[in-house]
Amino acid sequence: MELTVVMPCLNEAETVATCVSKAVRFFEEHGVEGEVVVADNGSTDGSQELATEAGARVVPVAQKGYGNALLGGIRAARGRFVIMGDADDSYDFTALMPYVERLREGADLVMGNRFKGGIAEGAMPPLHRYLGNPVLSFIGRLFFRSKIGDFHCGLRGFRRDSALALGLQSSGMEFASEMVVKATLAGQKIVEVPTTLSPDGRSRPPHLRSWRDGWRHLRFLLLYSPRWLFLIPGLALMLLGLVIGVPVATGPVSVGEITFDVDTLVGASAMIVIGFQAVLFAYLTKVYAQAEGFLPPDPRVHRMLNAWSLERGLLIGGVLAVAGLLGLVASLTHWQVNDFGELDPRHSLRLVVPSATALMMSCQVVLGTFFISILGIRRSSHPGTEEQGDDTLTVPQRMPEDSTGETSSDAETSETSETSETPETSETSETVETVETVETAPQADAAEKSTGGSGKSSKAKAASRRPKK
Repeated sequence: MELTVVMPCLNEAETVATCVSKAVRFFEEHGVEGEVVVADNGSTDGSQELATEAGARVVPVAQKGYGNALLGGIRAARGRFVIMGDADDSYDFTALMPYVERLREGADLVMGNRFKGGIAEGAMPPLHRYLGNPVLSFIGRLFFRSKIGDFHCGLRGFRRDSALALGLQSSGMEFASEMVVKATLAGQKIVEVPTTLSPDGRSRPPHLRSWRDGWRHLRFLLLYSPRWLFLIPGLALMLLGLVIGVPVATGPVSVGEITFDVDTLVGASAMIVIGFQAVLFAYLTKVYAQAEGFLPPDPRVHRMLNAWSLERGLLIGGVLAVAGLLGLVASLTHWQVNDFGELDPRHSLRLVVPSATALMMSCQVVLGTFFISILGIRRSSHPGTEEQGDDTLTVPQRMPEDSTGETSSDAETSETSETSETPETSETSETVETVETVETAPQADAAEKSTGGSGKSSKAKAASRRPKK
């Protein structure tokens, strides 16, 4: 089968039959071998019966959520290609040919663009049209270097195997962003086609909640981009702290009528520490996400890890710690010179603040280096057991020889091979019988000792007891 049209459904009795009928008519008019799958998420208004009567195959999805419904429908699809679209009659299911053509040409993901195809009056709230969709789509393009103009279009087509390979798991509306982001990170071929958006045919409010679902989209984009969540803000904060702190550390700095003194130095120190922590978090997140498969491998991170060993991290942390301790010793010496009395903070803080900053950064470097090293530990087995796996546990001990010089395990192996030569025996049963034979070797050995053996071994023993002529 070439195409499956998947429609998530939750109480869409007013429109689901219309959407299914349009998709079925598209198959007939264009000669496309396809089916319509309605992924029902627990409708209570009879949507299932209406969809079935219109020609759809209804797949119940117990787990609630837009993303869960779509994932259930995609897994149940029989077509090589899948086109998903809402069952609210806002998309035209008779105009799917541009999607099919791009998929036939080799695209992995074909996104609809409502801003290029046309948005009918009243089809999209102004908040979504002029703020939500444009801003979130811009952030997606910025964070992930994607060229998609409409990240959240509900009508899109994709290769079923390509989509399943992405490991999609979002349960809610952010599923739309996850598909685009993961396809981009995986290097899949993504194209856009113009599509139209019409006012939906429902009399009730939509399931979408503007601020809640908008935040879930933004949260997903941030969590999948450690570079923009941690690295770039951290570097900017560190740079700003250095630009401000270094001049103030040598003395007051006046700009016009404003003077920057030790209070500004404390603030600059905080910027450096927080910024450095954010940069460290960026690398920790990258290493963890790549190890768990959330993000694709990044050659830059691998080069950094190869260059930044545990020993080098400890060395750099130790140098920072020594610098901080020397500064504190100098501060104590300055206090001693003043007979441990009251000090002028404008002078003493210029020693204490940089020293404390160096000590804090040394601790961050040491602890972060240990944590990165822990994340680098791989679950590995001994070379001798890694390939064989559990099979090595079923290899029997060598059994003692009987009176014929043949071990009981030899006899058992012979019996097993005889069984495996039977034409009616499948590979699966052979494997099971072999394992059972190995596991029961001690019992078989005991039985042979008590009964005098069996099979070839017993025949050999009988022959040895015959009188010689």
